Amino acid sequence: MITKAIAVMTSGGDSPGMNAAARAVVRTAISEGVKVYGIYNGYKGMLDDDIRELTSRSVSDLIQRGGTFLGTARCMEFKTPEGRQQGFQNLQKHGIEGLVIIGGDGSLTGGALLSKETGIPIVGIPGTIDNDVWGMDYTIGCDTAANTIVDAINKLRDTASAHRRIMVVEVMGHHSGWLAVTTAIAGGAEYVIVPEVKSDLKQICDDIVESYEKGKRYSIIVVAEGAGSGIEIGKKVEEITQIDTRVSVLGHIQRGGSPSVEDRMKASMLGEKAALALISGASNIVFGFNEGRVVSVNLFDAVNNTKTLDPELVRLARVLA
Repeated sequence: MITKAIAVMTSGGDSPGMNAAARAVVRTAISEGVKVYGIYNGYKGMLDDDIRELTSRSVSDLIQRGGTFLGTARCMEFKTPEGRQQGFQNLQKHGIEGLVIIGGDGSLTGGALLSKETGIPIVGIPGTIDNDVWGMDYTIGCDTAANTIVDAINKLRDTASAHRRIMVVEVMGHHSGWLAVTTAIAGGAEYVIVPEVKSDLKQICDDIVESYEKGKRYSIIVVAEGAGSGIEIGKKVEEITQIDTRVSVLGHIQRGGSPSVEDRMKASMLGEKAALALISGASNIVFGFNEGRVVSVNLFDAVNNTKTLDPELVRLARVLA
């Protein structure tokens, strides 16, 4: 059981709700009589000893803010055993007995290696808009990002209809099509292209031409970045269909913004669970949501398995196209 101090950090790509999760970790630890430190700028901050004690006031006026007040940064040094040992020594210097990591697959992998090599207890909270952590159907930030994308699709539909255009919308997701397929369904897009499913672009174009000949005014194609460049796909679509086509690459706007109610609530619940579990002596687990319930997943299972795209979502997107 931890009686002195824990630390919390955010790592990898920022996602809306990270602040809510960190806030919950801090205030839960303090309520249990345990000191809590913030590691600033991810694993780089751990190696640079950018570690500061946090109070309840340190995390006030944060729950409504996107991004992460702790910051995040790339750190190639931490990928080496020597780098991880240096980070561990800095944690020991502050009397830190356990660590809560809020981040995606790569961040949790770093935590798993740190725990395996040093024995320090690690509890993870999944924070990534891609919603691609194995063993759960929700990660912090995915709901806000999906709403941001759907809002963009709604606006693009207006101008697409006015000009009888095809709109190609590129969204994030290097290896996961969850954001693309979910927002395609919710945004009423006609087609979605994701890395997990092979798409026939020629067939898509033929279908679009046929629908235009029947009087359709516009079409929207959502593309996950891991399935190909939206710009290149847009060029091919226009070349094949001979219909005016525009491309919108949403980029990092998907990461920002005030977190949704769902992201605030779930992040807060996961933050409390993680802090209590770590303080009670738990280690090498990740807390997430699955089918509406909080679940704990083995940390090494979470980082060593690949989450697959729900085939029901793919089927529904095709049915409703």
